Amino acid sequence: MDNFGHLLDGFANVLTPMNLLIALLGVTIGTAVGVLPGIGPAMTVALLLPVTYGMEPTQAFIMFAGIFYGGMYGGSTTSILLNTPGESSSVVTAIEGNKMAKAGRAAQALATAAIGSFVAGTIATLLLVVVTPPVVAFAISLGAPDYFALMLLSFVAVTAVLGASRVRGFASLLIGLAIGVIGIDQTGQQRLTFGIPQLADGIDVVVVAVGIFAVGEALWIAAHLRRKAAEVIPVGRPWMGRQDWKRSWKPWLRGTAYGFPFGALPAGGAEIPTFLSYATEKKLSKHPEEFGKGAIEGVAGPEAANNASAAGTLVPMLAIGLPTNATAAVMLAAFQQYGIQPGPLLFERESGLVWTLIASLFVGNLLLLVLNLPLAPAWARLLRVPRPYLYAGIIFFASMGAYAVNAQPFDLFLLLTLGLIGFGMRRFGLPILPLIVGVILGPRAELQGRRALQLAGGDLSGLLGGWVSWLIYATVLVVLLWPLLGRFLVRPLRERLVTG
Repeated sequence: MDNFGHLLDGFANVLTPMNLLIALLGVTIGTAVGVLPGIGPAMTVALLLPVTYGMEPTQAFIMFAGIFYGGMYGGSTTSILLNTPGESSSVVTAIEGNKMAKAGRAAQALATAAIGSFVAGTIATLLLVVVTPPVVAFAISLGAPDYFALMLLSFVAVTAVLGASRVRGFASLLIGLAIGVIGIDQTGQQRLTFGIPQLADGIDVVVVAVGIFAVGEALWIAAHLRRKAAEVIPVGRPWMGRQDWKRSWKPWLRGTAYGFPFGALPAGGAEIPTFLSYATEKKLSKHPEEFGKGAIEGVAGPEAANNASAAGTLVPMLAIGLPTNATAAVMLAAFQQYGIQPGPLLFERESGLVWTLIASLFVGNLLLLVLNLPLAPAWARLLRVPRPYLYAGIIFFASMGAYAVNAQPFDLFLLLTLGLIGFGMRRFGLPILPLIVGVILGPRAELQGRRALQLAGGDLSGLLGGWVSWLIYATVLVVLLWPLLGRFLVRPLRERLVTG
């Protein structure tokens, strides 16, 4: 009951005229930027991080929560009307959603996506309230070796699971770790500063996030630019008939059940639950013949899974300080720009801020439903913005935001350099998330590793710790050796069973 009491205090902080206005502004900006083609929630959050830089922390995180959920909502509009997913988790929504739009049912597709996102977001945020405090209580019992092992697991998970190959994943991670160690270490030694005074304090995470996501994406799109705006399918006022409601409510709930737990897993993300939700709805549907031609269940379930996973990512981020996807990694950067360290002590040191943030997720979710249903035609008009103007604007605002962090012209040079790195990574198929995780968690992993070794007098056995670290190291070994196990154990056993 104490948690719900804290949550009510959070609502009291959010439900003031000024904070409600900030929440409305956050969801509006988040949705508007998220609607634009090629811009997913992670890039939306990275691009708009500097907007909150000069604000008071509580108000900044109210706006930030709106931007976070708004970016998730906006991506479905692009997927349905343009068949252009902002990120991989929206691919499944585009499969059926765009087919519905081409069949003249764009309004119903947008409505089930918006209402499903609201239902999933509300349930998942309630689960966040219930699940996070027990995770915090467990995290407090962990020592330096356990935290080092957890971060090692995060490194391995994001590199082994994401991307076209593990080699590319580890290459991306190494780039991130190299950027993360720039500056003066704990012993006072300079690393990779090349005698440049501005690098002595390291590279600000906000500059890294904006450079890799916003500038890198803008350069990548510019290299493949079409000179005219994309063709947008007309849409009326979103609405759902009785039959649409009947076919949507169960997929909403099932999608939520898939999305939340996967969002909380390292590298679980939203891709797996959205595909699982799509496969489940296709199997359970009474209208399987409509799949591939515009089945409403194929929009309702995956979109609910996508938004539920977004709330799931906040559990390990708030309780342990571990980002499980790109959006959570950028959110972690937002905490760090205010000198706030997510983890088990966050609920004790910044209790008011955390519960206000969680309460603002509920408020932002409701505001998004109110905004998205009547304003869908207006969002669709945004898609007619010519891409040269769109991405020129992105680079302009990214540059202004990066400069505002430290008011140093040198940061603009860093921004361009990081943008070129982001462009090169997209060109050669390197995933972005391992780099961001390396930049954020690299210094923290080094800190926990140093502490563990100091407590053990320099003995490597100090990294082993208790049963938690042993279990994590065993998981890491399984993940790393799984291709070999599959080749030499699982495949021969399967063939033996088939022939036998």
